[in-house]
Amino acid sequence: QVQLVESGGGLAQPGGSLRLSCAASGFTFSRDDMTWARQAPGKGLEWVSTIYFDGSDTYYADSVKGRFTIARDNAKNTLYLQMNSLKTEDTALYYCVLGGRMSFRSWGQGTQVTVSS
Repeated sequence: QVQLVESGGGLAQPGGSLRLSCAASGFTFSRDDMTWARQAPGKGLEWVSTIYFDGSDTYYADSVKGRFTIARDNAKNTLYLQMNSLKTEDTALYYCVLGGRMSFRSWGQGTQVTVSS
């Protein structure tokens, strides 16, 4: 079955950086678009970024554009999210999602990102 295991979250200061990883298994990773989504305390799930199955195109929410970079390594079945210039409003539980922006098919348990001074 599909397994998505996120890692790399933690505490960062405003302006700092973190790199999230997602180890995928149970499906053909190289054939599927992948997405990062997040949920801040008391708020709904928010789409963050999507990458095409072959890495040929990427999409970002306006709130993270220019600061976050999504990437994938199909040889390693791994999805990444490089987060730079972090803001306090980036604090959330970040989920690795199988599927594109409009088709969330499965997701992991999430990794917590907290941005605070």
